[in-house]
Amino acid sequence: MAITDIKEFAHLTEADIESLGRELDAIRLEVEDSRGVRDARYIRRTIRIQRLLELGGRLVLFGSRYRPAWLVGTAMLSVSKIVENMELGHNVMHGQWDWMNDPEIHSMSWEWDQTGPSEHWKRAHNYSHHTFTNIVGMDEDVGFGILRMTRDEPWRPINLLQPVANVILAATFEWGIALHDLTAASELEGTERRQLNSQANKDFARKIFRQVGKDFVLFPALTGPAWKSTLSANASANFVRNLWAYVVIFCGHFPDGAEKFTVEEYENETRHEWYLRQMLGSANFDSGKIMGFMSGNLSYQIEHHLFPDLPSNRYPEIAVKVRALCEKYDLPYTTGSLAKQYLLVLRTIHKLALPDRFLRATADDAPETSSERKFRDAGAAMVETLRTDPVTGQRRGLLSALRSRAEANIARRRR
Repeated sequence: MAITDIKEFAHLTEADIESLGRELDAIRLEVEDSRGVRDARYIRRTIRIQRLLELGGRLVLFGSRYRPAWLVGTAMLSVSKIVENMELGHNVMHGQWDWMNDPEIHSMSWEWDQTGPSEHWKRAHNYSHHTFTNIVGMDEDVGFGILRMTRDEPWRPINLLQPVANVILAATFEWGIALHDLTAASELEGTERRQLNSQANKDFARKIFRQVGKDFVLFPALTGPAWKSTLSANASANFVRNLWAYVVIFCGHFPDGAEKFTVEEYENETRHEWYLRQMLGSANFDSGKIMGFMSGNLSYQIEHHLFPDLPSNRYPEIAVKVRALCEKYDLPYTTGSLAKQYLLVLRTIHKLALPDRFLRATADDAPETSSERKFRDAGAAMVETLRTDPVTGQRRGLLSALRSRAEANIARRRR
């Protein structure tokens, strides 16, 4: 089952975790104290780029009956929607730029170019997901209520369809997120989704009217005779944005090494243990400046979960320090290429579509689901806390324990 004791799993003592937490606090304070002109220039330049891309794309689509214009206009609009969704909408609504006190670039006023109302998303994501990250039964983002992503969730016959459900979710990701957030908003309001006159449903209907009207009525109509090809271009841009957002989010939350946790672990959690849960429950993927920008710097998902309200353009420099802390405390820093991380996600989706009796690994020692119990099975030596190797002088903790266990499993299979 999921992790019930994060100290035991991480091979850290309470003093180790407090020390790690203080070092992470220092990173936060350093970034907060140094926010300024270059950060403001970055976000304002990003907004200009996004708006110019959208304006240019929509102007080019006036000639969308001609295939080259359709391709150029669709590409520009797709990039515009990705930047608005990932680097602007997601990050602005996290409050990353609230310190500027600019009413246009503020979490309270930003409404993103997506089907779900921003207020719904902020309640479900900023609070629920980032507070209860990967806690089974509390974080509804674990599979988004559609996919079984951990063996802690009991298998149901409908899970056989999750490879198909995954494709549908990827293609319609903005709608999946919007409906997911609507459920959370309805629960907070104390109503049900099918209660049509609830405030949550009214807000949802208003946003749908705005989004559908903009992309599939207003802008196609403005292009006159080219309305059909413009309509297809808008639909294609939304589709591309949905696929990209889906891949980025799934690669940050569901590859091997992104651990799950129990409610019992959360009930006794300290503030610094929350830091540790974010580090162990998230995953990065390798990116350069362009891919980092296009992902809203969510290629640094570990850093984002540690500091969700710090400016996203600072994540690359924060990542260097977080990675150094992982080395210091012998903790895994889960990352890999985008292709590798997504293939691991796909493997989990297809594997967990099957009943547990068809799966070889246990719920305590599987690539996508593990707990501190797997170290107990390996003997007392495996559950020692962070210590210094008497021969090499290196500190040995979770990362060394995981490597030792992997080597033991390989040796066992060769017998």
